[in-house]
Amino acid sequence: SMSFRIRPGKRGIELRLHDLEAVIMEVVWSKRLTSFAVSEVLAELEKRREIAYTTVMTTVARLYDKGLLDRVRDGRRYLYSPKLTREQFLESTAWTVLDEAVGGQTAMAMLVDKVSEASAGELDALEQLIRQRREELGS
Repeated sequence: SMSFRIRPGKRGIELRLHDLEAVIMEVVWSKRLTSFAVSEVLAELEKRREIAYTTVMTTVARLYDKGLLDRVRDGRRYLYSPKLTREQFLESTAWTVLDEAVGGQTAMAMLVDKVSEASAGELDALEQLIRQRREELGS
């Protein structure tokens, strides 16, 4: 699973990713790269700044270690692919932040609070999720 520390004073994906890691993931997500070599990300970054291949290679490897990227061997290099969409990553970040900030019981209480102001559409979506979860639990 993914391992992260929350970075105080940051927002969005930078809550859990260091600056270059965040920049690289933004490139991957915005360019919709489903399978890419380090050199492709480098080419994109070089348009904006001067940056060394080894720096990008090290950072991409770190994103793999953190569980954000998958990789397969392709001759002498690796081809990487994102394991999560930007939305999935932000959602899991939100859960991590919530969990670290308040813990399970409070999070559930906050959810109940949210429900009291939810729209019909949001309630439908929540109902669907609850139904799915009940089926998973076999109840």
